[in-house]
Amino acid sequence: MSEHSSTSTRRLEGTPRVVVTRHLMPSVEARLAELFDAQLNPDDVPLTRDQLAEAMQSAHVLVPTVTDRIDAALIEQAGDQLGLIASFGAGTDHIDLAAAARRKIMVTNTPGVFTDDTADIAMEMIIGIPRRVREGVAMVRRGEWTGWTPTALLGRKLAGKVLGIVGMGRIGQAVAHRARAFGLEIAYHNRKPLPEAVERMLGARHVADLDALVAEADILSLHCPATPETHHLMDARRFGLMKPGACLINTARGELVDQEAMIAALASGHLSGAGLDVYPDEPNVDPRLLDLPNVMTLPHIGSATREGREASGEKVIANIRFWIDGHRPPDQVLTALV
Repeated sequence: MSEHSSTSTRRLEGTPRVVVTRHLMPSVEARLAELFDAQLNPDDVPLTRDQLAEAMQSAHVLVPTVTDRIDAALIEQAGDQLGLIASFGAGTDHIDLAAAARRKIMVTNTPGVFTDDTADIAMEMIIGIPRRVREGVAMVRRGEWTGWTPTALLGRKLAGKVLGIVGMGRIGQAVAHRARAFGLEIAYHNRKPLPEAVERMLGARHVADLDALVAEADILSLHCPATPETHHLMDARRFGLMKPGACLINTARGELVDQEAMIAALASGHLSGAGLDVYPDEPNVDPRLLDLPNVMTLPHIGSATREGREASGEKVIANIRFWIDGHRPPDQVLTALV
């Protein structure tokens, strides 16, 4: 058995070198420095590809975030001592899991801690887009508001409208729970229907055909992972299926949406608006989106709460400690090959 493969299956001797790619919460960094030989990133400047490669040559544990693209080529260059990629965040589409498995590198993430935070941001846009909140704020800030009138900035009420949820995992269910209180009718598409008891609790009904859900929804909210199968899930054809005046909410991944098709649907007025917290080429945001008055553009803040970021950091630390002790980490994503 090679040294590399043994690091994933037995207790690690000595203090592991842990490289953290981004600046984390102070309490988390202090604990990392106390427990491990931690190389932190106090400047919070993303590591370049060369810097990531260098880190993976020397670290026992790499702590990346969703902005670090850990592809197969980087993993193949990693030193034999790298045994764990303890990712900060729930998503893992930025890591080539198959390549990590081939090198017997364990991967962990931090699921669950951002569920409520992301659902809150989604709900903000589910309310704000139909009620034209972004347009109203801009009007006041420009000094153009002349007072209340019976017909100014008329939006759409929420009660009785259909909220279509694509992806009914933790976040999708949390959104459904919130939306029900606003009188929205909840319909969802998922690979498998939820248990009947959960559907009753959420007041949600399963729609097996995604096209049918897209055509029915007044508000469509995306909560599925980015995979080859979900790339451009919302393309020109599906935007064409949406009701005139419907709106799109995306707090999941920018790659789920064909941005050109979405901009065309917004510019034509077919969509009444969009609420976006994610983009296909972050941090770049297409200027055309910024020019559209009916688009709410947020800077990927779905998980941006102090409590959530601290809890995520604590999960990273727990996963590392379990791995060091030779135990299976609680948030292992992919079992290392034996």
